Amino acid sequence: MKSGVFGILKARFLLNDDAVKNWRFIVFIILLAILMIANTQRYEQKVFEIAKISNEVKELRSEFVDRRSELMKLKMESTISDKMLEKQIFPSTVPPVKIEVTKEEEKSFFKRIWQ
Repeated sequence: MKSGVFGILKARFLLNDDAVKNWRFIVFIILLAILMIANTQRYEQKVFEIAKISNEVKELRSEFVDRRSELMKLKMESTISDKMLEKQIFPSTVPPVKIEVTKEEEKSFFKRIWQ
C-alpha cells in the first residue's frame, strides 16, 4: 500500500512499460478540461451579452415612454393654439357644422360622377 502511494506521487505509472495507455487517458482528460473551459467561457459571454441587451431594452422603453408623453403634450389643443398664436393664426370663432349626406344624395352624386 505504501509503495503504491509513493509510486503515484513519483509518477512511476507514466514511466512504466504500459505507460502509453496512461498517457492516452491523461491527454483525453486534458482535452475534456479544455473543452469544458471553452464552453464555460462561451456561456459567460452570452450571459453578459443578454444583460447588456436587456439594459438596452430598458433604456429604449424609457425613451419610448418619454417620447410618447412628449407627443401627447404636443398634440394638446392648448399647445397647438399657443404655437399658432406665435404665427398669428387665431382659433375660429364660428363653431364647426356637421354635414350629413343621405343615401339618396350619395347615390345621385356617384351617378353624376360615373356618367
